[in-house]
Amino acid sequence: MFALAISAAAAVFLFWLVVSFVAHKALYPRVPWLEVAQYPVLIVSSQLLAYGAVLALMYLLATADREHSFWKAIRWNFPANWPLYILAGVVLSIGLQLFAHLLPIPKKLPVDQFFQTTAEAYLLSIFGMTLAPLVEELFFRGFLYPVLARRLGAAFAVFLTALGFALIHGSQLKYSWAVLVIFIVGLTFTLVRAATKSVAAGLLMHIAYNGTISVIMFAATGGFRHLERLNQ
Repeated sequence: MFALAISAAAAVFLFWLVVSFVAHKALYPRVPWLEVAQYPVLIVSSQLLAYGAVLALMYLLATADREHSFWKAIRWNFPANWPLYILAGVVLSIGLQLFAHLLPIPKKLPVDQFFQTTAEAYLLSIFGMTLAPLVEELFFRGFLYPVLARRLGAAFAVFLTALGFALIHGSQLKYSWAVLVIFIVGLTFTLVRAATKSVAAGLLMHIAYNGTISVIMFAATGGFRHLERLNQ
């Protein structure tokens, strides 16, 4: 599990370097590389590639013994009452957005840089409803939680998994009170995983949670055409 975590971090860093270097040479030769490396589209593109690589690595690890299929190894277990988990994700998202308004969260956060243009907003929204929740749920609830549960017990495993989930989003949120919101999200998803023994249940909630935020932002900004409204 430690090796997987190190590999995931390394993949994110290396793809960011490669993508920004190629873009600097091919598209922005007159712009300093450090500036190019901070372009939101390039950061998200590198994360897409990195998450794809991590997904492939998790597949190889889960099927290494050839005794179980990938889905059985990670406890996919798609729930029959799947609409309820989508609804739960929507309710959780709306409830926590209201709760966030009560917290002393800074008006401007690093994540805001990904919503400067319409194209960037669409790109991050699509990423946040597809590959990002899939890879994060597989990593945290499919791999990390079971390992921690076997070694430390379910209670500690739920807490530490949620904490790790919150911390990977910390830099985007300036380690502000917004991280508490993400911790609660991670705690909920992990509790669902523990109670249902299903990674798919948490994934449905994760997609619905992120999707609700995107829909609210889409409506509030006139179809991502007036992103300045997000800071009002």
